[in-house]
Amino acid sequence: MTAWQERSREPIEHGREWQRNKTMAEKRWRYQNRIELLQGTLDLLILQTLQWGPQHGYAISVAIRNRSGELLRVDTGSLYPALHRLERQKWIKAEWRISENKQRAKFYQLTTAGKKQLTRERSRWSQVSDAIAGVLQPGEK
Repeated sequence: MTAWQERSREPIEHGREWQRNKTMAEKRWRYQNRIELLQGTLDLLILQTLQWGPQHGYAISVAIRNRSGELLRVDTGSLYPALHRLERQKWIKAEWRISENKQRAKFYQLTTAGKKQLTRERSRWSQVSDAIAGVLQPGEK
């Protein structure tokens, strides 16, 4: 390869690297936003789902996905740590049972403290939603 050919490739290689870095930055940004959203709302979603009755982890995930019109998907890597955290806070309790598929599964149930926490979380969510709406639509209040 001649020196001229080498120099003419530099902008292309630089452009590819820039595009790759931009794509990675966009993915990190989307992932970070997803994590922050989940940390702020996952407890509320789980507690609300358990208000409909005891469920195992996979059923909780499916219920959230179905009730959100397939928009919200809770990965097991987020769901189970959240369930364990809620259990440590005594907002839910768990017991081993046999699932509808004849498999042994841990079923989670809302406690009295969890019902009170759900009320607080719903109130907080309402306040945050109203605040965001106020910023997005300032003339409508």
